[in-house]
Amino acid sequence: MVQVTDKGNGVFKGHFIFNLTEDLVGWKIQIDFSKAVTGLTSPVGMEYVKDSSNETVHYLVNKDHTGIQTTKRQFDVMIEGTRKDDSVPSAQAFLQNMGHDNYNVPTPPNNDGTKYNYDEVLMKSIMFYRAQRSGKLPANNQISWREDSALNDRGQNGEDLTGGWYDAGDHVKFGFPQASAVTLLTWSLLQYKDAYNASGQLDDMYDCIRWPLEWLLKCHTGQNELYFQVGDGNLDHNFWGRPEDMKMARPSFKVTSNKPGSDVAGEYAAAMAVASMVFKDKDPAFSAKLLNHSKQIYTFGKTYPGIYSQSLKEAGPFYGSDGYKDEMAVGAAMLYLATNNSQYLTDAESFHQHGNQWGQSWGSKFTASMVLLYQITKKDVYKQDIETTFTNWLPGATGPNAVPYTPKGLAFRTKWGSLRHAANNAFMALIAAEAGINPTQYRNWAKGQIGYILGDTGRSYVVGFGVNPPSHEHHRAASCPLIPASCSHDFYEMKYSNPHVLYGAIVGGPGPNDEYDDVRSDYVRNEVAVDYNAGFQGAVAGIHINFKLKAWFSSLASL
Repeated sequence: MVQVTDKGNGVFKGHFIFNLTEDLVGWKIQIDFSKAVTGLTSPVGMEYVKDSSNETVHYLVNKDHTGIQTTKRQFDVMIEGTRKDDSVPSAQAFLQNMGHDNYNVPTPPNNDGTKYNYDEVLMKSIMFYRAQRSGKLPANNQISWREDSALNDRGQNGEDLTGGWYDAGDHVKFGFPQASAVTLLTWSLLQYKDAYNASGQLDDMYDCIRWPLEWLLKCHTGQNELYFQVGDGNLDHNFWGRPEDMKMARPSFKVTSNKPGSDVAGEYAAAMAVASMVFKDKDPAFSAKLLNHSKQIYTFGKTYPGIYSQSLKEAGPFYGSDGYKDEMAVGAAMLYLATNNSQYLTDAESFHQHGNQWGQSWGSKFTASMVLLYQITKKDVYKQDIETTFTNWLPGATGPNAVPYTPKGLAFRTKWGSLRHAANNAFMALIAAEAGINPTQYRNWAKGQIGYILGDTGRSYVVGFGVNPPSHEHHRAASCPLIPASCSHDFYEMKYSNPHVLYGAIVGGPGPNDEYDDVRSDYVRNEVAVDYNAGFQGAVAGIHINFKLKAWFSSLASL
């Protein structure tokens, strides 16, 4: 009950105290009055007040600095209002903890009896990409704590640039790593469609990749014009809150014939070309549109060579590029597969760089080009590239190019997204194995790296999956309470788990000695990103279908 007293001159005041049984991570209070009241306020200006249409039901919602309330002290709230007649109203108040979204995800059964439920992993990884969506969300939005956002994203001439994915735990749309992620994800669907079908995720996977592809198409606003970024990284990183609440400027950036970016062009072309193949039967019109844009964008990149982060310095601090031949090689190879035009194959071979490669990532694609070119040509030179590279990636390698390992078995390329580098190269190894290169060795290695991520060391690095998964991942929207409760930097610093489970996201990962703390402020080890999950999801699909095939052959052998 609320204690309501007369203050005089038609004004009343209310006072109520909650004895909390749990800490609040954002809150909302519903007050039901016996009579209509108006002008409800909080004397200390701490709460946002919302009136209902009949003026008898009112809501208080936390402001930034009042969202976290603990059981260590009583939660004391004061209000003032104006009564509509001479009598003082009575009232009841109901408190809701906005740190609980009650979003429960049904877990598919592990019908295969594998150590890890690969159907569940694929389902949840796709869920992560849904949580990253920007723009006008569809009617079937399954992420209950996400709403429409960034509906005013525009190009420099007013072009519609809404949609796409937010990059990581922030709200910038970086086209270069986004397109890289789409290329790998769509390649995994092309390569392992049966795995998605067997896991019941095929339709969701088509829906998953179509969302960013529609945005990439929007970014191609002219024959020689391609947008690669919406949002200012510095402004964005100074804001801790939901994308739904953004108010900062969101400038857009593009490459042109005068400011070229063959790396961006090559990657966009690759994503659209491989997508044209996977949508060929699913949606022929969309497939044709993708292929047409892919050809134009590739021609733009080839005609006007250049590195996008040198043409536009704004891109450098976040996703700077050091070359474009790897992206152009992959783009050309994918276009050859989509068109059978030999000129694209000639281009891909001319752009490719032979020898040992650092690894597959958003900024380094020669591992992908060697695998693609071997798939296409079966030439020994590409097989040698693959074996040279993976000799340095597998355990026991020596020399300056050898990839070090953590004590528990992770191939540790770098501290920045250590898990995604291992996962990306696991995906490449699986495709090489499918092409007949050291299949047993490469498959076992890939399975071991993915197993590390899923829990072989005693903990999972996939949010919402397995044993002791991360719960403090560096992700603004997941850390905020339910809308309309306010979110602020206080939620970045809080000790509590994120109010929302960002199902399926893999975090950056441990250090070189397997050290890892589930701490939100450690963005090196705990941020998530759309490129982190791409090769990981592809590798899971590859392991899954390989297990299915083994089981099928075993069943045949027993007949």
